[in-house]
Amino acid sequence: MMFSIVMPAHNDAAHIRRGLDSIKAQTFTDYELIVVCDACTDSTADIAREYTDKVYEVDYELDGLTRNYGIDRATGEWLLFMDSDDWWLHEYVLDMIAKNIGKHGEDILRFSFIWKGKGYTPCGDWPAVWNKVWRRSLVGETRFSAIKYWSDLDFHNAVKEKRPRICDWDMPFYYYNFMREGSINWINS
Repeated sequence: MMFSIVMPAHNDAAHIRRGLDSIKAQTFTDYELIVVCDACTDSTADIAREYTDKVYEVDYELDGLTRNYGIDRATGEWLLFMDSDDWWLHEYVLDMIAKNIGKHGEDILRFSFIWKGKGYTPCGDWPAVWNKVWRRSLVGETRFSAIKYWSDLDFHNAVKEKRPRICDWDMPFYYYNFMREGSINWINS
């Protein structure tokens, strides 16, 4: 398996299909999709099961632990993360990554993205995990912190301490649906 895509979800039945559809539409198919539904009380898990048989239900109510659960079940050489209310902008995202990843010996490939309300955002040292492709062997035993939100930061910094080779690719692949009403960012703003 080349890619493992980990999607944490919490009561996101109203938004999850767009992201799942953007994954299902990929022209490159050597991937597994792992959806981890955390304390879901709506139909999020049922919707996810329409797209993958790797749907797990946990009761952490912590985004970081939910991602960890997905990492622990991943079998791909490379990890990608997608939040359940975000999506990929093109059907060739995985195809482009597969054709280019590892050419320069990189451990992390960072790509640009579209940020809701802000537009195009270039590659850079953003502490988010969803605008990157991570070599699973580099991630190793590194896991997310058991915190409610912004769990990306500790994970990102811990992996960077391993001094990975990073390649920036100025290709906007991801739509970050920042501050969507009802999202964890909205609730905690």
